[in-house]
Amino acid sequence: MDSMTLFIASLAVSCIGALASVLLIKTDNAAKTAGCLIGAVAAVLSFIAGLKAVLGDVTSLNTVFFFPFARLELLLNGLAGLIVVLISILAFAGFIYGLSYFDEYPGKVGRAGFFMNTFVASMMLVITADNVFWFLVAFELMSLTSYFLVVIEENKNSIRGGWLYFVIAHVGFVLIMASFLLMTNGVGGSFSFSDFRTHDFGPAVSSVCFVLAFFGFGAKAGIIPLHSWLPQAHPEAPSNVSALMSGGMIKIGILGILKVGLDLLAGSGVQLWWGLMVLVFGSISSVLGVVYALHEHDIKRLLAYHSVENIGIILLGVGASMTAHALGNDVIATIALMAALYHTLNHAMFKGELFLGAGSLLYATGTRNMEKMGGLFRRMPVTAVCFLIGALAISAIPPLNGFVSEWFTYQSLFNISTLSDPVVMVFAVASAAALAITGALAVTCFVKAYGVSFASSPRSQEAANAKESPAPMLFSQMLLAAICVVLGIGSPVIAPVLGDVAQSVLSGSAVTATSGFSLVNEISGAATSTPAIAIALVVLTGLAFALRSCLGTKAPAKKTDPWACGYEPNEHMPVVATSFASDVELFMGPLYSLREVCTKICWSIAHVFQKLTGVAQGVEPLPDRFLVDAPSEGADKLAGLASKIEGGNYSVYICYIVAALVVFLVLAVVMV
Repeated sequence: MDSMTLFIASLAVSCIGALASVLLIKTDNAAKTAGCLIGAVAAVLSFIAGLKAVLGDVTSLNTVFFFPFARLELLLNGLAGLIVVLISILAFAGFIYGLSYFDEYPGKVGRAGFFMNTFVASMMLVITADNVFWFLVAFELMSLTSYFLVVIEENKNSIRGGWLYFVIAHVGFVLIMASFLLMTNGVGGSFSFSDFRTHDFGPAVSSVCFVLAFFGFGAKAGIIPLHSWLPQAHPEAPSNVSALMSGGMIKIGILGILKVGLDLLAGSGVQLWWGLMVLVFGSISSVLGVVYALHEHDIKRLLAYHSVENIGIILLGVGASMTAHALGNDVIATIALMAALYHTLNHAMFKGELFLGAGSLLYATGTRNMEKMGGLFRRMPVTAVCFLIGALAISAIPPLNGFVSEWFTYQSLFNISTLSDPVVMVFAVASAAALAITGALAVTCFVKAYGVSFASSPRSQEAANAKESPAPMLFSQMLLAAICVVLGIGSPVIAPVLGDVAQSVLSGSAVTATSGFSLVNEISGAATSTPAIAIALVVLTGLAFALRSCLGTKAPAKKTDPWACGYEPNEHMPVVATSFASDVELFMGPLYSLREVCTKICWSIAHVFQKLTGVAQGVEPLPDRFLVDAPSEGADKLAGLASKIEGGNYSVYICYIVAALVVFLVLAVVMV
């Protein structure tokens, strides 16, 4: 069975899961079980289909479906297959997680199952759509279903966050549609992406199309300054949905940028300034994302800002690839794109795990505020270990997966700095510096998040009484944590596969990403080995324990008061989230002011959208007054007159008959 057949089967199963959730909507447990298990089966099928595509089984579908003018064209190639794989993994983990977590939404489980299955199916269609019409239809369906998942709790915060997400998503949709319509016009009205790939739109038109698409898809990805919806919407959605949105949906924004810049506009050629622009926005998003995350005490808002940060890191790889491609160096371009794709996959896994971990903390304590947690390592050891793996991975600590993709990103930036273009060198060095700052602050942020949440003593009664999550929730966390480890230690096997995907996108030269068990940069000769690092860590840890055992019995533990800056320590001086962020907030105060400006811009767009809808509501009835209301009133008057004529009085009816006879006799006489 080829990959496309499996893919279509997965879509059908997702639809069955959505339908089952609706049919069983009055019975929460049945709706939850049916929706989640059927959704998990669909995820397995799509995973196999995507993996086959990544490994070279490229398939397509081209048929008439409802609309002859817009053929249903689907393309499952290596790039699409990679995004299908990561979303399938997150969907599978999210559905299994929901077998327990959806108990927190009584009366809404059937609704959640319906929208989650539909959400996954719509994302799959967006990824594989090879036609403007169906791409836009699926994109809109994806936005609407995710909106309903964000507002599922129907409280003030969820509605507010959902509304901002709804507006920004549709602003992006309009920009994307404008880009595609320009390309459609350029190829004579064709909606098929295959016609775009071979057409030369010219430098001006192609640049306009790319800029529109970049900001349109950037709004979905959450680049700064179009990011404000992420910390508003992601925390309000169910945690497994947050994992799917943050780890999966925003990657469709990355896919869209790559699709337009390197695929649909391939016939026009990549321009140098496109890559430099992407580098700038990537640098800004990565640094500001982690700075804003460090300031947050709401653990889900903190993770949402880290999505902005990691989208920025991915864009650094994309920008480096486009820059190298524009300068004609396909080897460097392929290495950079491989780095971007690797981090796209990695971010999906560790961010999915972290959101599921945050959901477990919320499930156990009833709060997202880290200030009210503490001491949860002893009470939730499995969640604590899984969250620790995710925190180390997102902080790019070797030998985990985040380290691998960031290492390749550094190498890509170093590579393009040697391309004999002084402007490119400046941008590359600045981007590398931004990545270094981002990495340092990310470590600080997750020392804060993990230490405040899991270490120390409980700071609330709920934290003191917390219990470990149910088995389905633990299974999902362990699955994603294990994948983070495999993607890190197994990088010598995985990197060449992603290199092949990058090569297929660029139609460039093959690259050497590994040598034995080492990762290599064939341009500079730099190398590292995550298996060797893992073995060294295991050996050194074992030696440390052995040495400790050889030294004899350990001395009894001594408890002493912590140093409190010269003051006598007391229970009112715990190390909490605020103390971690205070110095950074003081030093980077202007950046937080910038955040407020970006937030105001997004809300201004939302208010304009609201006013436009109000105007539309006022204008919409005007045609009705003339085209509908006037004929309707006339018909009502005629009906009233008829009811008066037909009053039910037999004497009146006899008079009607006599009058009619008289009229007919007069007409007969006149006609004779």
